[in-house]
Amino acid sequence: MPKQTFFNLPEHKQKKLLESAEVEFIRVPFFEASIANIIKTAGISRGSFYQYFQDKDDLYFYLLESKIKMAKIYFSGLLEKHKGDLIEALIELQNYFLYALSDEEEKQFLKNALLYTTHRVESSFTSIWDTYLEHEEFKKIGELINRDQLNISTEKELLQIFKIVSALAFNNLIEKTVKGLSDEEAMESFKLSMRLLKQGIYKQNL
Repeated sequence: MPKQTFFNLPEHKQKKLLESAEVEFIRVPFFEASIANIIKTAGISRGSFYQYFQDKDDLYFYLLESKIKMAKIYFSGLLEKHKGDLIEALIELQNYFLYALSDEEEKQFLKNALLYTTHRVESSFTSIWDTYLEHEEFKKIGELINRDQLNISTEKELLQIFKIVSALAFNNLIEKTVKGLSDEEAMESFKLSMRLLKQGIYKQNL
């Protein structure tokens, strides 16, 4: 998280620094990004940068997690749209990540994030699901799900479902990036995973 000094800045200065950072993180993957380029574009000194953020990681993950937070809010709307159908809402959310983002710069930022895959990057993406019970804001998500469609009886089981689908969704994004799949190929692969999850892999009479 940024230091309090960052939040004390006027909004236009906060925006300028974040936009400068995003330009750099779009230009190259994280490990190639330069603080020197960020502060030059933002028009601040290196000393000022360290008054606002601990390091490059701190700034990068603030940007990434801000984008993920927007996806969480979007997911709530998808659940309402699909009348609580968890699988259909998840498919449309994955569609959003894969190619509904019309902004090519947003796509490149996402691609660079996936190329810099670490446990923390994965945790940022999967937090869409596995931390939703920890925050009042996202408890609403659980209330929007149509439980009658699911073969579960406890919140713990629901949370486990979210962890499973988050792993599938993140792996799908990685597969697309590493293998160079088209948006359509990646989406079909994810739909297959969701269909198998929905149906179960064992025949019901076994």
